[in-house]
Order: sequence, then C-alpha cells, then structure tokens
Amino acid sequence: MKTLSSKTVYKNRWMTVREDEVERENGQKGIYGVVEKPDFVLIIPFDGTHLYLVEQYRYPVSARFWEFPQGSWEHAPDTDPAELANAELREETGLTAGKLTYLGHLYKAYGYSNQGMHVYLATDLTEGKQELDEEEHGLITKKFTTEEIKEMIREGSFKDSSSLAAWSLWRIVHS
Repeated sequence: MKTLSSKTVYKNRWMTVREDEVERENGQKGIYGVVEKPDFVLIIPFDGTHLYLVEQYRYPVSARFWEFPQGSWEHAPDTDPAELANAELREETGLTAGKLTYLGHLYKAYGYSNQGMHVYLATDLTEGKQELDEEEHGLITKKFTTEEIKEMIREGSFKDSSSLAAWSLWRIVHS
C-alpha cells in the first residue's frame, strides 16, 4: 500500500489523529484514519497467590471497571519500558517489584492505531503507598485470586481489552 498524502486532523498531548490518502495494490484509492499514541506499559502484579488490579472511572465509557495497572508518559515517550513499568506500578498500587519479567509486546488496536503495549509480570512485591496523579483520582487497588478474576471476566466487571490480552499472555506463559 502506498501513502499518497497525510494530514493531521486533530492533536492534543495524548494523541494525534491523522488522515492518510492511500493507493492500494490494485490501484484503488482510499483513506485511513490513524490514531497515533505512544506505547504504554501494562503490569501484572502477582504475589504467588493473588493478582493486583486497579479500578478507576473511565470517562469515554462512563463507568468503572477493574484492570491491570497501566500507563504511559506522554511527556517522555522514549522512556525505557521497564522503568515506566516500575513507576506506574508504584504510582497506581503502591507496590514495588523485586523482579520484573518482560512477557511481550502487543498492539492495542492496530486496525486504527499504532499504539502498542509492553506487558510485564511483577513479582517479589513489597507494599508501599500509592502516588496517584490528578487524573487518577478515585483509583483503588485490590488483590484477587485467578478464580475471582475468571468470574469477573464472566460477569463483565473485568473487560479492558488490554488487560484481557495481557491476562491471556500471562496464562500462556505461566502454565
């Protein structure tokens, strides 16, 4: 596929939306809307028995759901993902990982966005104090067994696609 032109149609500190005019291999022209966002990290904190989740209000869907801790630094998109994972874990849960294991890189939704996520397993956990930023007001953290998380998936209170993808990756690696 060949890009004929590209223009930014929207931009803020978190994302850029661009529209590309393309020519497909068969000669047909079309457009693609692309959401550009920096990669983020997702951390699966596991103490050997329990997994730690966070719950926060998500404005686009007007609801609270459980998910694994995750985040990015828009102001520093080239930060080492392991450094970011350690910081996000401490910020959202108050936990510090004695060991951080890289599980892999997945794309969030490559049908419309270039954003990916680096998935880490955090073990040898030490409890501490959350360091929430202003946008995370009301975020809570709680630990769950794998059976409890399976039930949450079935009942629909754990439905973040990034967390579910990371959960699947962890279950494959962990089994």
